[in-house]
Amino acid sequence: MTRLLKILRPAWFSISLIIIFTFLQTLSTLYLPRLMANMVDQGVVKGNMSDIFTVGTMMLIVTLLAAVFSIIAGYLASKTSAEFGRIVRGQLFRHVESLMPHDFDQFGTSSLIVRSTNDVMQVQQFVNMLLRMMVIAPLMAVGGIIMAVTTNAKLSVILLVVLPLLAVGVYLILKHGLVLFHLMQQKVDVLNRIVRENLMGVRVIRAFNRDPYEQSRFERVNGDLTQVSIRVYALMALFMPLVMLMINLSTVAILWFGGREVVIGTLQVGNLMAFIQYVTQIMFSIMMVSAMFFMIPRAQASAARITEVLNLVPSVTNHDDTMIPTLTTSSSPPLIFDRVSFRYPGAEDMVLSHLSFDVPSGQLTAIVGGTGSGKTALLNLIPRFFDVSEGAILLHGVDIRNLPQQFVRSKIAYVSQKAVIFSGTIADNIRFGNPEASDEDVEEATRIAQALEFIQRLPDGFQSLVTQNGNNLSGGQKQRLAIARALVKKADIYLFDDNFSALDYQTDRRLQEALREYLQDAAIIVVSQRVQTVMDADQILVLDKGQIVGRGRHETLMQSSLVYQEFVRSQLSEEAS
Repeated sequence: MTRLLKILRPAWFSISLIIIFTFLQTLSTLYLPRLMANMVDQGVVKGNMSDIFTVGTMMLIVTLLAAVFSIIAGYLASKTSAEFGRIVRGQLFRHVESLMPHDFDQFGTSSLIVRSTNDVMQVQQFVNMLLRMMVIAPLMAVGGIIMAVTTNAKLSVILLVVLPLLAVGVYLILKHGLVLFHLMQQKVDVLNRIVRENLMGVRVIRAFNRDPYEQSRFERVNGDLTQVSIRVYALMALFMPLVMLMINLSTVAILWFGGREVVIGTLQVGNLMAFIQYVTQIMFSIMMVSAMFFMIPRAQASAARITEVLNLVPSVTNHDDTMIPTLTTSSSPPLIFDRVSFRYPGAEDMVLSHLSFDVPSGQLTAIVGGTGSGKTALLNLIPRFFDVSEGAILLHGVDIRNLPQQFVRSKIAYVSQKAVIFSGTIADNIRFGNPEASDEDVEEATRIAQALEFIQRLPDGFQSLVTQNGNNLSGGQKQRLAIARALVKKADIYLFDDNFSALDYQTDRRLQEALREYLQDAAIIVVSQRVQTVMDADQILVLDKGQIVGRGRHETLMQSSLVYQEFVRSQLSEEAS
């Protein structure tokens, strides 16, 4: 919580104004019972209409001033807390953007969404209340006690009995608040995860007729959250009855003992009424403090979850001495793997072992292998989604770990295994790879990616809207748009992670020919499970259990690599069948 509250330091001027106006509001509120006592004692009791009108006018003016001060303080507090929430959400989003895929797994996507929205909102609401209550409640309590004592010291003894009882009750309620609120946030995480899984996997759920099971799973988690919420809000519901009980007991005691003082003439009726008002103000100020402290457990739990994300150090970071070098064009390959080995964080076995190969410019390097052989892991090392465990990957002769991540990725165009499409227009999705791309560049990229034909058939062409996750497009259409997005970037190195699986053989062939012509000066790495996609590659790397067991062209590997021969035979037998 302390780390997040430090964000408020630049807003010191607004906070100072909030304190000043809240202080003036409190003074006005505390002055009203004194004016009421004067009006009763000097005007009502004596029947002096002039005093009643004069004091009543003063009470109206003080009330209006208190309202103005309250409105200004409330506006400034809301504005400051909203700005605080904006900054926290921004910091959280930027930090999450810097995390690697493995880092996401420590929290889960659903939990990160809850932390970025619901948790930030909880802390923001607490800050809004803190900016008001941290001034008005203590001032009201202390000022009320002082005014009550000055009004009648004997009756103030009642406060010595009531206030400790109220404090003990508040403490016992708050003691259980933190645990319950933290538990409730965990239940919200689980509920959000289940809802997200159901929305994303709705086709699979319906295909396997698992709707009843998912509904029962949701109802179970929803019921758990409901039970915890009931316990939390039942605990919160004790506040108002407790405070009202103390106020009513105090009022009865004041009237009992104060009435005797009025009878014997040692206390005026107006002062008795003022004393009751001050005690009520004291009780309500304690109630405000209690409400603020009741928000602390929930805000503290949310702040701890936010801070937990902010404190997570990304598994891949830039070194302090990383500099953007001046790369010179040379005859050496732009990408070199030098005895590279890699294991996933926390794993014992190597996924890749001692890989050494070059990726020359103007050539297509294909990578094939069975499931789990490390093909995707190899590609993920190049844009530094992970760092190598041993060895080095050289970009234009420089270890990529000594280069800024943004610089490395600026030289690479990457198409992931799963085609990721964003909501918006088709043109927006393609320009995601290069925001400065002209209409001609976009059209050329879609032509190379064999996507121009289906785009032109759409009613709005490039301005056709794409729904979330590209659900209004087929798998092949999404893959071709993802390829066009990479082509429009004009990079030195292009990485294609099995992006041609949803294409028919004829489209695949046309795409391969267009790529070779369009990217004749770039280095291309293609991961594929299709023989037709890789058989014309300049070099083919055959991976098996994280090691290179074959290297060369198609004709060479057909004679020298048993693994590649088996790979080709399995494809040919499938095609023949």
